[in-house]
Amino acid sequence: MVSESSKSPQPQWAQQLNWPNRITLIRIFLVPFLLICLLSPQGWYPIVAATIFLLAAATDWLDGHLARSLNQITRLGQLLDPIADKLLVTAALVALVERQLVPAWMVAIILCREMAITGLRAVAAGQDVIIAADTVGKYKMVCLIIGAFLLMLNMPMLYVPGIIALSLGLILGVISGVEYMRSYLSQIL
Repeated sequence: MVSESSKSPQPQWAQQLNWPNRITLIRIFLVPFLLICLLSPQGWYPIVAATIFLLAAATDWLDGHLARSLNQITRLGQLLDPIADKLLVTAALVALVERQLVPAWMVAIILCREMAITGLRAVAAGQDVIIAADTVGKYKMVCLIIGAFLLMLNMPMLYVPGIIALSLGLILGVISGVEYMRSYLSQIL
């Protein structure tokens, strides 16, 4: 019989792979299926793509809520969550450009902002500076998700609301990007 004290402790990776992080990994796992459905716009595929996108977006809220409420915030989760967000939104927006449902210039600005902020966070982390997500950045993500979702459905009556939501997300993204830069500079100067 094995006593409790003789059991070997869980490896570090197993401790990091808690339920919130598993949910984040599910979001990453859904991205290829989203792309397949988005780039195959026949029949029910647009609705399936929009459903996958909405479910994946909901996991963003769920994993964060669980991590906070269960006190299971990990370094792995802090690394994976923004990567999963960017993969999901980037895949959706690039596929929508490919399907000519979104202007390429709009997506280019959104993606440049995302890369710039990711780079800024990497530099800041190397200096032990934390740049936390702000409310404007969270609203930006909500607008991008709503806009992409509406455009995925490929319904004429949803095109203008989808473009408006993406435009608002773009504007909020620029504003939050400036705020992140200010936050970083105020911490290092």
